[in-house]
Amino acid sequence: METRLVPYETLNALQKQQLDGLEVHPQQLAYSGDIYCALNSLLVNPNPDAIKGFTLLADEIPVAFLLLKRPPCLPHWAHEDSATLHALQVDRRQQGRGFGKACLQALPAVALQAWPQIKALELSVDADNAAAMSVYSAAGWVDSGEAYKGRIGYERRLSLSLIRH
Repeated sequence: METRLVPYETLNALQKQQLDGLEVHPQQLAYSGDIYCALNSLLVNPNPDAIKGFTLLADEIPVAFLLLKRPPCLPHWAHEDSATLHALQVDRRQQGRGFGKACLQALPAVALQAWPQIKALELSVDADNAAAMSVYSAAGWVDSGEAYKGRIGYERRLSLSLIRH
């Protein structure tokens, strides 16, 4: 099965319709939101250079979605020279097949293609979301060691350096 992470705007009409049917597992809704909230925040943003949506295609069928943000849409905890990851969602019917990992592996290249000047990717994850913490850590994201009060509970900030050594 071939997977690739593509900008939302490159999807054809059928793929956009299929993406609208992406379902998040009920237990993950509190963390990632649903596809309607994610697409709404992408499509109503007046600054398309500040927020971009990406879809993971598996054999040309959408199986996952995520958002990346840059200034002026960065959250308060993010560094100005980074892009932040939001609303990573894998269709519940496709979970356990490595699609979340595929998104994270492809993410640095698409982020740098969108914004060559960024130095890192950052995200915020609920401290009690052990599954997400494990996936991000395995993909090379580093916990800053800082916790702050988020909308649900305490959150941790993780980062992935994009600087080539």
